[in-house]
Amino acid sequence: MTQSVDEKKLGKRLRRETGRAIQDFQMIGEGDRVMVCVSGGKDSFVLLDLLEQLRHRAPVSFSLRAVHLDQNQPGFPVETLREYLASREIPFDIVDEDTYSIVKRVIPEGKTMCGLCSRLRRGILYRYACDHGMSRIALGHHSDDMIETLFLNMFHGGQLKSMPPKLRSDDRRNVVIRPLAYCREADLARFAKIREYPVIPCNLCGSQDHLQRQAIKAMLAGWEKSCPGRIASIFRSITQVAPSQLADRRLFDFGALEIEPSNHRWLPEGAVTNAQGDVEEHIPGAKVRP
Repeated sequence: MTQSVDEKKLGKRLRRETGRAIQDFQMIGEGDRVMVCVSGGKDSFVLLDLLEQLRHRAPVSFSLRAVHLDQNQPGFPVETLREYLASREIPFDIVDEDTYSIVKRVIPEGKTMCGLCSRLRRGILYRYACDHGMSRIALGHHSDDMIETLFLNMFHGGQLKSMPPKLRSDDRRNVVIRPLAYCREADLARFAKIREYPVIPCNLCGSQDHLQRQAIKAMLAGWEKSCPGRIASIFRSITQVAPSQLADRRLFDFGALEIEPSNHRWLPEGAVTNAQGDVEEHIPGAKVRP
């Protein structure tokens, strides 16, 4: 099928943004074995496609392996996914692990299953990467995912954090990368439609919508409609953090701003501190510890 000018421009822009993210965060190096997690959603299909295109023109040599975790969700068309991956002539593997039964047994009826499901999936994929010598695990999260996660953590977790473009897993054994960090979801959706991927929605297991994330998504869409460019501005803020302009004492030494540090204890009357000097509780009539 002949591509239109707009389609070619979109593909070129996505390749450029993906390549820029890989370079900015040093995601892929010489000889890396990159495991691309393919869920069946549009984002992971685009990620696999773009990385395969970039592999042929990259300044370093690296390999790709597509991996899908079949969680035994009723009705999931795993053979459709298998046929697609086989047609791409990219090495792939489909890991069969029945996490669906575990989630259904543990999570009460009516409660969201996505949290436990994702934790089980992550553990299995991390183990696969270690067992097969994969040096990078590539996920399909994009800039909209990162922004939504930022607000979810602020509103519901009281933390200022998002999804990093690159991270080392808690067990220090895997490096996770998000090459689509600079790509917008709308562009990925357009590209997926053009390429006609066999997109499989994540609703076959009866999972509920991420209601909080959907609320954040609607809020951001409203902001963008009333103030075009606001989403891009929010994303830039993630990349330009000024610790001295926030209030986290672990990131910035505010005491060092004083020429002569003070030993005074400015605590409310009745405050009790711990060994680190942090206030633990307030007891009426209690004396402040010296």
